[in-house]
Amino acid sequence: MKNKILTGVFGFALAILIITFSIGLPIYFRPFYYMQIGALEIEEYSGFDRETIVEAFDDVMDYLTIPGNEFGTGKLEYSVEGKLHFVDCKGLFDLNAVALIISLATVVTLIILAKKGIFTMCKPFGFNIMFSSGVFTLGFFALVGGIVAIDFSAAFTVFHKIFFPGKSNWLFDWWEDEIIRILPQQFFMNCAILIFSSIVILCVGAIVASIIIKKRENSVK
Repeated sequence: MKNKILTGVFGFALAILIITFSIGLPIYFRPFYYMQIGALEIEEYSGFDRETIVEAFDDVMDYLTIPGNEFGTGKLEYSVEGKLHFVDCKGLFDLNAVALIISLATVVTLIILAKKGIFTMCKPFGFNIMFSSGVFTLGFFALVGGIVAIDFSAAFTVFHKIFFPGKSNWLFDWWEDEIIRILPQQFFMNCAILIFSSIVILCVGAIVASIIIKKRENSVK
């Protein structure tokens, strides 16, 4: 029996999974930052050696991603306002992690239920729901990516105003918050490129997979 509600839930969960997984790449894959220390000349830019930079970055990321960890920036100085911004960031990081886990569990569970014949997914536009999920997610982020590409600095500012409304502590002081010296804007741009690239690849993969499934079903008929 086809179930429109569960099909819709699967499509939505798949979109969230694609997005949160992609966001998680630059968060959990730390070598992505390490390999940019030399490429972006962060040692020269910040005035700190590589060991100090890596220690500070790891301390911050440990706080943001590992429950119970105290905030720290290695040997680098930070202000109270600077720390409070990372407290806000941790809330977003935790939200992404929870959404990733829930969406993954939902997708896997519904696939298992469908495989066991407990319910049958609907086929919007004649394709597996992955097609619609991939197309709509890809279309949305293609639009967002185009806007960001026009002016990353402006998009960066808008992002902070949306997710940190009424706050200005994300505008770090170069001398009081030394952590900002090892996080140049180009690094965040590269993070955005990685996230968007991952979303595109995964969405295209979902679309192609649904097309292949349709062709196989037609060949059986």
